[in-house]
Amino acid sequence: MLSLRDSRLRQLELRMRIPRRLVLPIIALCVFVLSDTAAARFLLPHRAVYDMTLIKASDRSGIADVTGRMIYEFYGSACLDYTTNTSIVTRIDSVTTSGLTDQQMTTFEAADGNTFSFMTKTYVDQALQKEVRGTATREGQNVMVRLEKPEHKDFDIGSTQFPTQHMLDIMNRADAGETLYETRLFDGVGDADKAMTTSVLIGKKAEAEKNDPEAPALAKLEKDRAWPIEVAYFDDSTEGGDELPQTIINLKLHENGIARDLVMNYSNFSLSGKLVKLELLDMKSGICDK
Repeated sequence: MLSLRDSRLRQLELRMRIPRRLVLPIIALCVFVLSDTAAARFLLPHRAVYDMTLIKASDRSGIADVTGRMIYEFYGSACLDYTTNTSIVTRIDSVTTSGLTDQQMTTFEAADGNTFSFMTKTYVDQALQKEVRGTATREGQNVMVRLEKPEHKDFDIGSTQFPTQHMLDIMNRADAGETLYETRLFDGVGDADKAMTTSVLIGKKAEAEKNDPEAPALAKLEKDRAWPIEVAYFDDSTEGGDELPQTIINLKLHENGIARDLVMNYSNFSLSGKLVKLELLDMKSGICDK
């Protein structure tokens, strides 16, 4: 049985469950992709480290402070499929207590966009609190999800994109000059039982400012141009759907797929994710002859 302290930490953890949609824009791979305009896109394989801090929190959230670090890795290509590993470790302080939350997620996405497997584990003070594991498979126009944990369950989530498809779609539309569009996304977040409607706003691409605090982490890539992107997530599973977004993610997305200057806005609090370290990975993971 959970103690009052553990129960409170569990409530805080649920408000901050691993946001795959937080790291969705950080595709770090070298991939050859044909867009609608038949232009090849190459993205850099890398490991990105972000320092996370609390920007603000309402009294209702019960959150006094949040500090932490996120590590995101992406390997693969249009020939090798895509594998991601994400780790988010946060210290969550409430008015009465504090605790350490470790959220881990691994995903595999087939390059043809027909299969997406996911596993999420959440630990509070090193004790496993929740594990979600399953596979989503495209069958015609719809996607069927089969959960293995926490319990066996099958369900239809309709037509939707998977994370890599969603990300490449953003970049291809940005290249084409689009500034606003809407689509659906299934990313295995939370209970992994539904897709979300996403509204994507794309700004004008520009180089980083000379005094940008993330420039040292970008090193030789600091002169690469980036789009300011805003992605709002709506729950359309209820009748009529959400009128207000559950989450809004802002970021700067570079032409090579590196994302930085993250701002995650939830209903009762918001977090900042600043790029502090960037490691380019083996380029062989992105070689593709397609």
